[in-house]
Amino acid sequence: ILVTQFNSLYQAGLILTAVVFSTGGVLLGHLIMDKPFGIIMSSVGIITLAGIVVNNNIVFIDTYNVLRARGAEAYEAVVRTCAVRLRPVLLTTVTTIVGLMPMVLGININLIDRELAIGAPSSQWWTQLASSVAGGLAFATVLTLFLTPSLLMIQANVSSRLAERRAARSADSPMHDTAHQQ
Repeated sequence: ILVTQFNSLYQAGLILTAVVFSTGGVLLGHLIMDKPFGIIMSSVGIITLAGIVVNNNIVFIDTYNVLRARGAEAYEAVVRTCAVRLRPVLLTTVTTIVGLMPMVLGININLIDRELAIGAPSSQWWTQLASSVAGGLAFATVLTLFLTPSLLMIQANVSSRLAERRAARSADSPMHDTAHQQ
């Protein structure tokens, strides 16, 4: 589906690579927060995280492609895409992480009895899921804002160099000379 949407295997692979890297962010987040990695809840967190990361990268790459289609050079398109997408990506990340902090920290708020408990049994169930999403999203945001634009520029540079080489080869070919002689 991604290949048909972007008409590029490279860009589809770039989106899916962000999911793999964000999984590394989940593991790093669990390590930094000294939280256990439970297979069930952490895996559900990784699946949740994958949806957010894929969405951020799809919108980022789509914005880049729209700017390129309007005639912007690759560098200008990357810079403008970063400027346009910075705030939405950061807002998504910050609101999600702040919203998950009570679960990450194991805070349980009982509104009926007006009690605040830290480390309550009911909150321990969700700690691994919330830690997975928060840690992975923090890591994936850095990837979205720095690695994705860098890889888009690398693709543009490689494509332009290949096009220059093809043009130079076709200009030097004997077929090109005979066409001009006739």
